[in-house]
Amino acid sequence: MSVTKNKLSFETICQMAKKAFPEKNVKTAEELTEGLCNTAYRIDFTDGSRSILKVASGSSEGYLSNEINMMETEVRAMRIMRDSGAVRAAEVQYYDKSRTICSGTYFFMEALEGQSCFSLHDSFTEEELAQLDFESGQVERRIASVTNSRFGFLGSEEYQFDCLYDFVHKLFENVLHDMKARDIPIKPSPEEIFPLLENDKKYFDEVKQAALTHMDMWEGNIFVADKHICGIIDWERAMWAEPLLDALFRSDKRNINMLKGYGQTEFSYAEKRRILWYDLLLYLTMKTEGFYRGYGTPESTAEIQKNIDDTYSELVVLLQ
Repeated sequence: MSVTKNKLSFETICQMAKKAFPEKNVKTAEELTEGLCNTAYRIDFTDGSRSILKVASGSSEGYLSNEINMMETEVRAMRIMRDSGAVRAAEVQYYDKSRTICSGTYFFMEALEGQSCFSLHDSFTEEELAQLDFESGQVERRIASVTNSRFGFLGSEEYQFDCLYDFVHKLFENVLHDMKARDIPIKPSPEEIFPLLENDKKYFDEVKQAALTHMDMWEGNIFVADKHICGIIDWERAMWAEPLLDALFRSDKRNINMLKGYGQTEFSYAEKRRILWYDLLLYLTMKTEGFYRGYGTPESTAEIQKNIDDTYSELVVLLQ
């Protein structure tokens, strides 16, 4: 279990619910276990209504430097989506940052219809999965239609940047700092990474407009009803960045159906370079998470390191 999980007693959940919904009483509270960071519960009330409770950790243990104000980030992102109408996101019903009832901040949100694509995956035909991939690309395009004047973390006004390169450089600084702080073996070294990144600055400078980027679009965060996407959850990692930074564009995840839905099936040399940098950032983050949160195995760490090595080698080989 991740050290960031903030498990609550039924009595505490009832107190939180009473503060948010004074007229309601909790019937049941069931923990939702697909997520690896925050803790979530499905709350059923005695009047037949239902909400989702999401709770942050009460401490900074287990969090990485790029995980800034994640609960604030998620609330802001969902409200932005609700206001824009670009993508179906849950309504935030109550948000409490006081830490008076429990050690972490928390919010209640509406329970979206449907189920996660991950939980239903094996029930779909290949054709249905292809359609869902296509729709996920369409969702990515709609999210990217929400733009901002600066790049940076959605949950912090402090870390905002005028150009994409400076933000990406900061993301790498943070993850490499986290690795050094825990004596996690760093290969390639910062002395290898940063000069190569500086060489590619011109490719990042092509991106002039910051767009809302979900960052964690995978089957577990895509909700499906009647075999079609009906909503997106888990916005806690959202950023003002470039759409290609999202998980669906990683080299080992993207597929032609998603790209057709997104409206782009080919990439320029500069885009390919940026995609590889985003791959490297993800793999370094995945390796670091395992050490900070207490999960992972020697085998999984070795597999992630191979992805790091392969991606860095490709960046070097493709250097022009």
